[in-house]
Amino acid sequence: MPTAKQLADIGYKTFSTSMMLLTVYGGYLCSARAYRYFQRRSSQRRAAEEPKTSGVL
Repeated sequence: MPTAKQLADIGYKTFSTSMMLLTVYGGYLCSARAYRYFQRRSSQRRAAEEPKTSGVL
């Protein structure tokens, strides 16, 4: 039977690990969103710079 200190240590390690994983996952989501934002921005700039051809070949 684990002592109170051992249970507290296990709980602390579990909590710390879950917070670390949430932080890493949050960083991944943030960087993926920033990447999509800059990709969309650069493609919109390229589209704006291209000469507009209204169906003329």
